[in-house]
Amino acid sequence: MEFIYEYGLFLAQAVTFVAAVLILVAGILSLGERQRGDNQGGHIELLNLNEKYRHIGEHFREVIDEPEALKLHKKLAKKDEKAKTKIAKKKHKKGTDELPDERRKRLYVLGFDGDVKASATENLREEISAVLPQIEKGDEVLVKVESPGGMVHSYGLASSQLQRIKNAGVPLVIAVDKVAASGGYMMACVADRIIAAPFAVLGSIGVVAQLPNFHRLLQKNSVDFELFTAGEHKRTVTMFGENTDKGREKFVEELEETHVLFKNFVSANRPALDIGKVATGEIWYGQNALAEGLIDELQTSDAFVQGRLADWDVFEVTFAHKKSWQEKLGLAAESALEKSFLKIWQRGQGGNNY
Repeated sequence: MEFIYEYGLFLAQAVTFVAAVLILVAGILSLGERQRGDNQGGHIELLNLNEKYRHIGEHFREVIDEPEALKLHKKLAKKDEKAKTKIAKKKHKKGTDELPDERRKRLYVLGFDGDVKASATENLREEISAVLPQIEKGDEVLVKVESPGGMVHSYGLASSQLQRIKNAGVPLVIAVDKVAASGGYMMACVADRIIAAPFAVLGSIGVVAQLPNFHRLLQKNSVDFELFTAGEHKRTVTMFGENTDKGREKFVEELEETHVLFKNFVSANRPALDIGKVATGEIWYGQNALAEGLIDELQTSDAFVQGRLADWDVFEVTFAHKKSWQEKLGLAAESALEKSFLKIWQRGQGGNNY
């Protein structure tokens, strides 16, 4: 008993110590964040994809090539680099009237990973605002859109952000590797050109709304629900009150009006589409979407980027939010739980999914 008592006391002291350390660390981190309040918003991160894949290529050669071949390659690369530097110095020496060579065209690669609320719109806004002032004639923007759709007003704003690129006269390419449906396709159709993987999901040009109604449950338990409105159509249907046929008709009418706006928007951006045929709420896989005119080419975003690396300078642009220590701890815990559940799910699967 004495051992158990001492062990329990030691355990309590250890827990108290750990808790005190965590509170102290949290306080220090919180104070540091307050002192750096001007950086709370986040920052733009720029990745040179030409350099990224050049380094990958060099690593491959170091592993795969024979020593003599690798030595020769490095010698030739060094000689080529010296020649370029010599020419550049000659052209830019002091007092010269010769203009420098025109820079290579640039491709800026942005991403949009959409949820129901189109939460990534804020990142997209920051990325576009950073890129547009850097654009010169001949440059292009590629936006990789992945979204099953969501709230009308949220995806309307996301589409408007893409429209800023078009309004600036910059060629815009949208790439869909997995899904751009409903609000996701609303965004995609803004592009000058849409590319998609063969089995990417596109379309779903329709509007949906659903809600449960608990009126009978409340009535059964003698619970009254009262709703007060000013304006005949301020609230057409409700979750807790008794819905009327008139209210349902008005709600459906509003859905139809939203669908018309959606169809008009898609038609304005892709006038060659047979909107009556494709605006049924159906989805198409990439191969069939091409036949229907929903996209312009079957190609993944990776293939598009790889095709530009030889002659273009390609930059991946990302807006990174500054995360608080609470968010970092939460993300770490979420990631650990997600991995655990994924392992359990994988072990429980008896076959393949398609």
